[in-house]
Amino acid sequence: MSIGERIKIARRAAELSQRDMAKAVGVSAMAISKYERGLDIPSSGVLLRLAQALAVKTEYFLRPVTVTLTTPSFRRRTSLPRKKEYAILGQVQEWLERYLDTESLFGESPSFLPADLHRRVASLEQVEQVALDLRQSWSLGSDPIESLVEVLEDRGIKVGLVEGHKDFDALTFWIDDGGPVIVVKRDLPGDRQRLNLAHELGHLILEPQDGLDEEKAAYRFAAAFLVPESAARFELGSRRRVLDFYELHLLKHKYGLSMQAWVYRAKDLGILSESSATRLFRQFRQKGWHRLEPGDQIPPEEPKRMKRLVLRALAEDVVSEFRAAELLGMPLRQFWQEEAEQHEGFPVAVRG
Repeated sequence: MSIGERIKIARRAAELSQRDMAKAVGVSAMAISKYERGLDIPSSGVLLRLAQALAVKTEYFLRPVTVTLTTPSFRRRTSLPRKKEYAILGQVQEWLERYLDTESLFGESPSFLPADLHRRVASLEQVEQVALDLRQSWSLGSDPIESLVEVLEDRGIKVGLVEGHKDFDALTFWIDDGGPVIVVKRDLPGDRQRLNLAHELGHLILEPQDGLDEEKAAYRFAAAFLVPESAARFELGSRRRVLDFYELHLLKHKYGLSMQAWVYRAKDLGILSESSATRLFRQFRQKGWHRLEPGDQIPPEEPKRMKRLVLRALAEDVVSEFRAAELLGMPLRQFWQEEAEQHEGFPVAVRG
């Protein structure tokens, strides 16, 4: 990939037009256009101003590219503006390049799917079985999953967080020789984040047949993966006329599945009638809980595998502090400070 393509990706990620970029850098819009099309190369001074305007290091424009993302890889809502889509894709590409560079230090990439998993589904009942089979293959049993992100990362799925638009929740795609990738919006409530992750996992796993709706199949997979049928019946019983809101809140915190998703789960399994579920959903809307559920929220999960690999490389002198900072995407001082804020002062006192 040329410097021009790098400039274009970074400009789109920053949500700047060529005219806005030209104004920030002090050149003409035509010059920016020529840079991006590879018809001209910016001088070192212009390159420095480009880096400053785009909040990237100059090395960003010069390093080799190992990933190319295209729009068809991106599953998006029709209401998501194309400009926002470009911005999200720019963030994803920058993060994923650093991730793959980090993995290459040790040549490690966990395997993704068990070879014998039956993935073709023609009914929602078969979707339930695939979710159960995958849990068994991954030795998860039927208990609540403490950290879904850790489970996915340990099985070879690269999980990333990006700043997103209100109409963006997640995207999923495959990279050549790099396995599957799931990216979700940063700072979502934990239960919504987990449902998005499990839903995207469904898209990676399932191969719907005979006209089975892909979205319905993915959502059914997500609920079944987070709360297997046996667990749902253990918690709710075989038949219910009503579910208590606080009961749902406690189950939400035990399994990381939202209160409303629990109602859907009970309805799908025939534990709760359609009319009873509709009545509960109506109450959610009347109370405004369909937007933000009551009580304390579940904190979102954070991917940690890439971070651990960088720290391992730093500890074993595989990389310098400068290279570690480059892979982490921030100065080490900032990294230690942010980590210390999450972990009660550690590890700043250790690293100095």
